[in-house]
Amino acid sequence: MAAESSESSDNPSQRGIHASWNDNAEWWDAAMGRHGNKYWRQLQEPSLERLVPVAPGCRSLDLATGNGLVARWLASKGASVVASDGSPDMVRRAARRSSPAEAERISYQTLDLTLPAALDGFVGSEAAAGGFDVVTCNMALMDISDLAPLADALPRLLKTGGIFFATLLHPVFFTSGATRFVHVVTDEATGEYYNVRGKIVREYRRKAPWRGVAANGQPAFQLYFHRPLDVLLGTFFRAGLVMDNMEELYFDDSDAVQDRPESSANFTQIPALMALRFRKIQ
Repeated sequence: MAAESSESSDNPSQRGIHASWNDNAEWWDAAMGRHGNKYWRQLQEPSLERLVPVAPGCRSLDLATGNGLVARWLASKGASVVASDGSPDMVRRAARRSSPAEAERISYQTLDLTLPAALDGFVGSEAAAGGFDVVTCNMALMDISDLAPLADALPRLLKTGGIFFATLLHPVFFTSGATRFVHVVTDEATGEYYNVRGKIVREYRRKAPWRGVAANGQPAFQLYFHRPLDVLLGTFFRAGLVMDNMEELYFDDSDAVQDRPESSANFTQIPALMALRFRKIQ
C-alpha cells in the first residue's frame, strides 16, 4: 500500500536522528535487502520465532520498521500489519520492498515515537481501532531519545494479553560504549597461539548520547541513547506492562569472521543483543 504521512517531528533531539536515517535510508535498504544481515538472520528473526506467536488474522504494529524486515515477517505468518517509521524515506523504501502478496497485508505510515501528540493521534485512528495483538520494535529503542511517550501509548495500543516485543543493542556491552580487546595468547603446552576476546565497560550508570554507525560505510552518523537496565525496563514497568520473557542473543563459532578479529560475531561469550517481551495484563 502507499505510504501515509503523519505529523512531522518538532522534537529537536529526535529531528536530527530522523535526518540521519533519511540520509542513510538508501544505503541501509541496500545493505539489508529483503533478507536482512547476519544480525537479523542469526539473532533477531530466531528470537521472534521463539517469543512472538503469530496466528493468521493477528493484528500487529511494527514500529521503527526500517526497510520492513519485521513487517514482512509478520505478514508471512498471516498477520495484518501496520508498519511505521520516523523516517519518511525509510517508510517509502519499506513499502517498495513489499511483494504484491505482502502489500495486501501491510499498510505503511510515518510515525514519530517521541511525540505524544503523534502517538495520541495514531491511537485514535482507524488503523489502531480495537488494539493490536502484537507490537514490535526491532533494533530501535537505543535510537529513540525519549521512550516515555512510547511506553505511555503501549497500553492503549495493545489488546489485553497483547505482546510488545523489542530487540536492541545490549545495554551493558554495546550502548555503554564498551571497548573490545583481542589478546593473542600462546598455549605453552603446544606452542600454538589463539585469540582471547573481551570487553571493558567504563561507563554504565550514566553515558551521554554518542555518535556511531550501525555498520562501517554508512553515509551519516547516528545518535545512540544508552540506558541502564533499571531505567530501560522501568520505563515500561511504570506504564503497567509486565515483562514475561527476555533473551540475551549471542553469535556462535559458526558465525565467525576470520578476516576481522574485532568483529562482534567473534565475541561468542558476550551477548550482542537483548530481546524483551512485555505483556499488557489488564
